[in-house]
Amino acid sequence: MNDFYKHKNPHRLFRDKENAMIAGVCAGISEYFGLNRKGVRLATFLFMLIPPFFAFIVISYVVLAIVLPAKPGDVYENKEQAEFWRGVSNAPSDVFGSLRHRFRELNHRLEKMEAFVTSKEFEIDRELGRK
Repeated sequence: MNDFYKHKNPHRLFRDKENAMIAGVCAGISEYFGLNRKGVRLATFLFMLIPPFFAFIVISYVVLAIVLPAKPGDVYENKEQAEFWRGVSNAPSDVFGSLRHRFRELNHRLEKMEAFVTSKEFEIDRELGRK
């Protein structure tokens, strides 16, 4: 079996203990969706001020703090890989559309190189010693 099939998407929802204020739930949510940590914390606090949402927010936070695993230290190799996997999880058509565009661009460049190498101009340049 190929190694490609063994690798799983590392973009999962974790509790971010490094950037945690209480249990790391808001920090994990903000990292998962690519949002600002302070914004997520502020939104959570503001929703807690509204009486119907208070119990829901508190219970959800406690449940997520218990259920979500802590983020391991080596989830991504670099920031580009984190952005790629976030895009694959949140907007796969955009990511694969940009990959398709990049491959078309590479294919176009390869076609131009093949056309030059097979042209008479390349043969003349090679015979005259120009490179």
